[in-house]
Amino acid sequence: MNFHVLTLFPDMIRDGLMASITGRAIKAGIISLEVVNIRDYTENKHKKVDDYPYGGGAGMLMQAQPVYDAWEAVNRRIGTEKKTRVVFLSPQGNTFNQHMAKEFAKEEDLIFLCGHYEGIDERVLEEIVTDVVSAGDYVLTGGELPAMMVVDAVARLVPGVLHNDVSAEFESFQDHLLEYPQYSRPEVWHGKAVPPVLLSGHHANVERWRRRQSVIRTAENRPDLLEQAQLTQEEKELAADILRKTSCHFDADMVD
Repeated sequence: MNFHVLTLFPDMIRDGLMASITGRAIKAGIISLEVVNIRDYTENKHKKVDDYPYGGGAGMLMQAQPVYDAWEAVNRRIGTEKKTRVVFLSPQGNTFNQHMAKEFAKEEDLIFLCGHYEGIDERVLEEIVTDVVSAGDYVLTGGELPAMMVVDAVARLVPGVLHNDVSAEFESFQDHLLEYPQYSRPEVWHGKAVPPVLLSGHHANVERWRRRQSVIRTAENRPDLLEQAQLTQEEKELAADILRKTSCHFDADMVD
């Protein structure tokens, strides 16, 4: 899979994504990362990419021309007849989640557009952007951090990126449940022991315990996810009991 990031701060993207798991995957050729400096495509001799917004207002706006030319150059290098998805990082978009990560992971190429200043000229957004994605209901100084977040989440779904590909199937938000608690050596730490079932060697019991813990943890921390989770009647009743104690509502009679 190939990631292409249009940005005014290329070093920020490289420094963030060339580390840890994504960095190893890039070096191994499992995924690729192209970082494009939008300033390289400005027609201004001073590399200026912003100007005052029409109608007045605070701050400066990124101009359409350098953004469009940078996008066009990437498209030529990709060389496909199919329009490559362009993800614009903005608080006005839909909040990023694991479902989006799975959808993006089906693509061979993804282009990310990172805004700065007070935003980007609306005309170029209308022309090139296919997806507007938000990191959450808050404002950042630019789209670089959200872009790295999305690339990281998508990249780990690409086969071969994780050393253990199975691990991606059991992480938080799979089946709309949070991940169960995990433990490692030593067996007792600060007076706290590893749950005995995990030491039993009985795989079926371990899986049942983990599933139950996922339901409990989701009910306690993210009850909003439960309505979409595929739960047994016993699990629904367990979740409902927890939510009654926390004054949250959950319909235990609703059968999937």
